Amino acid sequence: MHLPVLTLVVFSPLLGVLALLLVPGTNHRAIRWVALAAALVSFGFSCLLLGYQVGGAEFQFREDYTWIPAFGMRYTMGVDGLSVVLVILTTVLSVVAILYSWTPIQARVKEYYATMLLLMVGMLGVFVALDLFLFYVFWEISLIPMYLVIGIWGGARRIYATIKFVIYTLVGSLLMLVAILAVAIAHGSATGTFTFSYEALRGFGFAANLQALAFIAFFLAFAIKVPMWPLHTWLPDAHVEAPTAGSIILAGVLLKLGGYGFLRYAVPLLPDAAKSYAPVIIGLAIIAILYGALVSMVQPDLKKLIAYSSVSHMGFVMLGTFVFNAQGLQGAVFQMISHGVTTGALFLLVGVIYERTHDRLIAHMGGLNGKLPQYAAIFGLFTFASIGLPGLSGFIGEFLVLLGTFRFNGIVAGITTVVVIFSAVYMLWMFQRVFFTVPSDWMRRFWPTLRDMSRLEWASIAPLVVLVVALGVFPGPVLHLTEAPVQRIIEAVNGAGGLTGLSLPW
Repeated sequence: MHLPVLTLVVFSPLLGVLALLLVPGTNHRAIRWVALAAALVSFGFSCLLLGYQVGGAEFQFREDYTWIPAFGMRYTMGVDGLSVVLVILTTVLSVVAILYSWTPIQARVKEYYATMLLLMVGMLGVFVALDLFLFYVFWEISLIPMYLVIGIWGGARRIYATIKFVIYTLVGSLLMLVAILAVAIAHGSATGTFTFSYEALRGFGFAANLQALAFIAFFLAFAIKVPMWPLHTWLPDAHVEAPTAGSIILAGVLLKLGGYGFLRYAVPLLPDAAKSYAPVIIGLAIIAILYGALVSMVQPDLKKLIAYSSVSHMGFVMLGTFVFNAQGLQGAVFQMISHGVTTGALFLLVGVIYERTHDRLIAHMGGLNGKLPQYAAIFGLFTFASIGLPGLSGFIGEFLVLLGTFRFNGIVAGITTVVVIFSAVYMLWMFQRVFFTVPSDWMRRFWPTLRDMSRLEWASIAPLVVLVVALGVFPGPVLHLTEAPVQRIIEAVNGAGGLTGLSLPW
């Protein structure tokens, strides 16, 4: 019997939660070590997925067990190259978030770490589930812990932010559930086999009306999570009010659930609808790229600036996905990985200065390069990665997306390329104001006590430094892993004819 690697990856954090029940609530040191150990165990098992054989079976490390046979639901897990890279990204960022939280989180420590570990379970399950109902269960599991992280350990307006977050994402989730039930029922009606199996439903050939409606439902669920304009308004509030570790996970992983949903489910299951709606989605992606960049320029708060930059960067993911060529799709996947690393690191670094000054206003900063040279250097590295400097991870994803977009349409690519300049403007202007201007009167109050990055902060950021450079210099392994999944998406869309014979009630 083979080792159930995926179950171990997904549920080892849950074992950490059970272990926390045995630790006294006042023993904060033991609580932190147990949580970190559970996250590291999950990361260790996720590294075994690097043994994925490119050119072998499409889904490997499979686990398939009867779950609810009366309704065709199975406990089916498996990974392809796309899942492998996102699972490893999730475990790395979870370890970083848990490690960074040691000093900032001092209230309800046991509950906090239990919540973060439960969040890991939900996120990892989404990336490995091959049963649509199991996918939906993990999707919902990931919603609840983030609601608690923001609502309990967040800022002054945390209740408003959490309610907005839950309303947006829950509405999208319920629409997705309706779409999942619809495609399963349609498959059962035609074949006599009621199943939620992704592999059975893919390539089935659903009717035009069903594809149109189901794709809209999937689109709304995934677009809210990405988030796409104009469904993005929950994101800045959630980021600003979330604790630093919550922002790292929110930007680094949770937004990727939406992009993964499009790549894994919406496009391969409903390729005719995807092909027909692609021009509209590309238009929305261009608006998101431009809007996110322009709004970032005028943000007074460091966290809000990075949050709106996520809208712009994730717009590249959607653009690359729906141009439906190899360069665009691989660029979209790489952009998700790079964005998770760079934006997660930037939120961590904002948390570093916030812990010292309890302030994030750019106007209150200034002159930090002279007082905190290590902090300035590492912030500069991720600033340049965010704007796509060659040699760092941000360049690869954006370059491939632009290359794929040029193949799709030169005018669209030209517009998008101009917007890349805007990202350099708002990031470099922010960096100059924070580090290379005269210190503000507000900042001078903290000047005597300001200290550069601690060993804990260096330990937290170090894995992301390694990744942002390694992915920028040597992107081949990630591109090699994702080549086959991307090709299957292209084949599904190329075999689609678009929505014909559409007859909706309205």
